[in-house]
Amino acid sequence: MADPARAARLAQRIKVLVAEALRQSVKEPGVENITITETRVTNDLQHATVYYTIMGDAEAKAEATASLERSRGILRREVGHNLNIRLTPTLEFIADELPESASQLEELIRQTKERDQQLAEAAEGAQFAGGEDPYKKPEEAAEEQQ
Repeated sequence: MADPARAARLAQRIKVLVAEALRQSVKEPGVENITITETRVTNDLQHATVYYTIMGDAEAKAEATASLERSRGILRREVGHNLNIRLTPTLEFIADELPESASQLEELIRQTKERDQQLAEAAEGAQFAGGEDPYKKPEEAAEEQQ
């Protein structure tokens, strides 16, 4: 079992190699829109998970994903040629949902800020409904009535 620091270095190297191979070696349609965002390698260095994003509409994403799956062998060969390790790790490609989640979160934050601004505008100049202290004691209420 390799140490986690070595696995992290190997993951970074695999990320670069896969990105370069997509740009130079793979001649499939749609791979030019693929961005490799992260790679994780198991501690035994036998399996690499490659996270990617695809720019474009749903049809472009489907085409790029299919092209990436067809190119898995070419990419693994390129990684194996450029790494100095005994066994080439298997490659698993997973679409990275982080950009979509981040944009949804940013939209929710924007909506919340708008609502806060609307609430602040509505509260401006408002007065208390029952006076400043709504929890008056019975003797204070009797004094005010007289």
